[in-house]
Amino acid sequence: MNPTLAGFLQALALVGALALSYRPLGDFMAHTLTSRKHLRVERGIYKLIGVDGDSEQTWASYLRSVLAFSFISVLFLYGFQRLQDHLWLSLGFPAVSPAMAWNTAASFVTNTNWQSYSGESTMGHLVQMGGLAVQQFASAAVGIAVVAALIRGFTRNKTDQLGNFWVDLTRIVLRVLLPISIAFALVLVAGGAIQNLDHAHIYTTLDGASQSIPGGPVASMEAIKDLGTNGGGFFNANSAHPFENPNPFTNLLEIYLLLVIGFALCRTFGKMVGSNKQGYTIVSVMSLYWVASAALITFFENQHAGTAMKIAGAAMEGKEVRFGIPGSTLFAASTTLTSTGSVNSMHDSYTALGGGTEILNMMFGEIAPGGTGSGLYGILVLAVVTVFVAGLMVGRTPEYLGKKLGAREMKFASLYILTTPMIVLCGTGLAMALKAGHGGGMANTGPHGFSEVLYAFTSAANNNGSAFAGITVTSEHWQTVLGLTMLFGRFLPMVFVLALAGSLARQKPVPATAGTLKTTTPLFVGMLSGVVLIVVGLTYFPALALGPLAEGLH
Repeated sequence: MNPTLAGFLQALALVGALALSYRPLGDFMAHTLTSRKHLRVERGIYKLIGVDGDSEQTWASYLRSVLAFSFISVLFLYGFQRLQDHLWLSLGFPAVSPAMAWNTAASFVTNTNWQSYSGESTMGHLVQMGGLAVQQFASAAVGIAVVAALIRGFTRNKTDQLGNFWVDLTRIVLRVLLPISIAFALVLVAGGAIQNLDHAHIYTTLDGASQSIPGGPVASMEAIKDLGTNGGGFFNANSAHPFENPNPFTNLLEIYLLLVIGFALCRTFGKMVGSNKQGYTIVSVMSLYWVASAALITFFENQHAGTAMKIAGAAMEGKEVRFGIPGSTLFAASTTLTSTGSVNSMHDSYTALGGGTEILNMMFGEIAPGGTGSGLYGILVLAVVTVFVAGLMVGRTPEYLGKKLGAREMKFASLYILTTPMIVLCGTGLAMALKAGHGGGMANTGPHGFSEVLYAFTSAANNNGSAFAGITVTSEHWQTVLGLTMLFGRFLPMVFVLALAGSLARQKPVPATAGTLKTTTPLFVGMLSGVVLIVVGLTYFPALALGPLAEGLH
């Protein structure tokens, strides 16, 4: 089949599956986050942790719960790795080194899943299942819980209550993430992914050498890895490994899992604010950027500049032949737009402009559709900025979903927008200035070497987790710095999101008038898309000019 036609059919099937899931999954998540009824198992968990399931929290109390839960999670996962050699199913692996254990704990708790290790030769089965996979559920649920609190800020009036973090966290894990993960893990097993507790088996190859073939609970981790936009693979090769991603069917299924919750949350948003059209507006902007990104990366990777690419018919270096260009670029666009970081091809081998588009996807804040929860609250903050800018143009106080956007709200929105670029650009600049950074494992020099460092900080600060992989990040310097980058990149924006939610919830509703900006029209879709490009994208343009653009235009 013609590769272009194959790519089009894959994209069409993916869009169709996402469209069919949008309404039922979005409505179910809205019901989950608004229902007053608690399941019996949920009541048992509340009793165990000492929480009143019917009580609510202020934004500050909600934030403290998020930070406390995440802090304890980091400590638990760090200790779990350090004690690995004493645990069941350790497979004989030693304890993880302090620096790597710190980096990995920060990574999985922040939904980044950056991996500076090879999973099959570093982590035992119990650590993979009871440590890493558990955090893949928990960190995804934290993101959805925070966006639920923000939505309640829009829907509630003259109150300081935004819901209960512990209730939201428990419900999201038990009612949404766990059932879907179990179902799709079974589908992945049927598709050829492995699921066992075996040790590695040693086989003799045809030329007489010996080869170790690892086993493990792969399919169960693969399902939540993608569904929760986590990205941490069981194997070092991630979704390029045939045990994780055996064939084109499972490849398309994994891309679907990357995107489905992020897109469906727009329906949840519309349902909770009482206007499904608001959800359609947001999902339209997300879809626009996703389609544009997938098309651009596919275009760049199909260019035939260079002898090797002309012979192969495309830029096939670092890509799985069983997926080809369409299956690889569709995956690459989706994973860098969703803060997942899961990969089925080597991003460092992409063309300069193709790899540059992947970096730009993360720099946009991964809002198309973004991580579970984090993508939606990111684009809602940008929607607030869009309404404010429009209000300035016509000389009236801006209003969004019946709430006035004053100086206080805009300060929180501005701080949210500035936080991640500051972390990325300052971190990259310091890394290039210090020998421990640019001299600590960079495999390339010039624009491509700069792109590798820029990608690393962009991925860590935006909680993506993928990498160009041209730099060695196993030194204590990189482990420590990127661990801190992940933590600041995850939790500082949450502070401003929850503060914004609290400020909005305390207001009384403002009735719509003839002068109120309509936020469900194609005009607003265009305005919001422009704000994403200008306010967020152009912030990074000088850095992109020094790296992928300089390399691509050379």
